[in-house]
Amino acid sequence: MAARFDPFREIDRVAGALFENRSGLRLMPMDLYRDGDHYVLNADLPGIDPGSVDIDVDGQLLTIRAERTLRGPESGVKWLAREREGGSFLRQLNLGQGIDIDAITAHYENGVLSVTIPVSERAKPRKIEVVSAPADRAVEAGGAEQKPADA
Repeated sequence: MAARFDPFREIDRVAGALFENRSGLRLMPMDLYRDGDHYVLNADLPGIDPGSVDIDVDGQLLTIRAERTLRGPESGVKWLAREREGGSFLRQLNLGQGIDIDAITAHYENGVLSVTIPVSERAKPRKIEVVSAPADRAVEAGGAEQKPADA
C-alpha cells in the first residue's frame, strides 16, 4: 500500500523539529463551558506544582500562568527518551461584561486546574413583570376620551 503525502502533516513535523527545544511559553489545553449561572474552565496542567500556578484578573483579562520544572537524574545519565517538557505555561481570556470577577475561584486536582467564573447578578436573565394600567388611567394617559363619530 502506498503512503499518501500530506503537506500539512509534513509542515507540522518540520515545525515541531525546529521548535523542539524552544524555551518560550507553552499553551495549556482547556475546556470552557457554562453551567447555569457560572462558567467553568478546566485546563490540563499535569505535573505542575500547585504553588507555581498564578491566576489574576486585570480589568476583564483573566491570566493563568504556571511553571513545570522537570527533575531528572543527575548528570552522566544517558536518556533513552525524554518527551515531557518543562517550562512556563500561559493562557489569557477576555472575560467580557457580566462576570463577577470578585467571586472567581480555582482549585487544582489530578493535573487539572478548574476555575469557576460566576455570572454577575445584573447579567443573569430575569423576568420583567408587565403591569397593565386600570381602564380609567389608560384614558388619562392617552388623552381625552374619543366620542363615536355618529354622536
